[in-house]
Amino acid sequence: MDNPVFNIGGLHFAFGKHTVINGLDLKIDPGHFYGIVGPNGCGKTTLLMLMMGYYRAHEGRIIFDGREISSYSRRHLARKMALVPQDFTINFDFSVREIVMMGRYPYLPRFAAPSREETRQGDTVMEEMGVAALEERSVLALSGGEKQRVVFARALAQDTPLLLLDEATSNMDIHHTLHALDRVARRVRAGKTAIGVFHDLNLAAMYCDRMIFMVEGRVFAHGETEKVLREETIETTFGIKGKIINHPLSTGKQVIFQKESTL
Repeated sequence: MDNPVFNIGGLHFAFGKHTVINGLDLKIDPGHFYGIVGPNGCGKTTLLMLMMGYYRAHEGRIIFDGREISSYSRRHLARKMALVPQDFTINFDFSVREIVMMGRYPYLPRFAAPSREETRQGDTVMEEMGVAALEERSVLALSGGEKQRVVFARALAQDTPLLLLDEATSNMDIHHTLHALDRVARRVRAGKTAIGVFHDLNLAAMYCDRMIFMVEGRVFAHGETEKVLREETIETTFGIKGKIINHPLSTGKQVIFQKESTL
């Protein structure tokens, strides 16, 4: 059996006196699409930042690909994992092509220009994400949804074994959301691993074969989506009632929510 991508134990992290991650344990196996869900403030994005080495845990361990996460250089990590953030802010007048090709920087010698093959990879992912026609446009002139597709293309150009998504489709319309998640799912079927933070339970259930429910900085439930997506889990995690159905269009479980009131 393959070694886990992540083996996390006894993880604690706080911002000042505010504890965000509280004794979290988690194992991530390769070749799966994981969806992290939970209420606002439960630590989902903070967990991703810890897994990427952006934050340093106050207690506990994060073993990534057999090594403590802090032992990797930023360049080495950039060859192993790519992030699609929720918010992408840049104040420089880069073109779409320049942003996408930044995904190839971890592989280039210092000051070297991209090779013909790397340029081809950039072309491929721009076509894949539907931004090829925008390649000469300034990223500052794009809509929020267009910019998010460019950031997706940059991460795909990075071509890492692990892809991390932090509410990565929040600025996209439903057409482009489904298209982007389809691209991720294809790569997972080809052997890569993806971990995404989701607010939409039904999107997570549609694409993720494994789900992680977080409550107050801990993992409350974790496992195959078919087993852990349960009405009682949703009620405990989010404090709302929902009905689980098997929907033929999604080829899996979906949730119908109950209104709090009829007002």
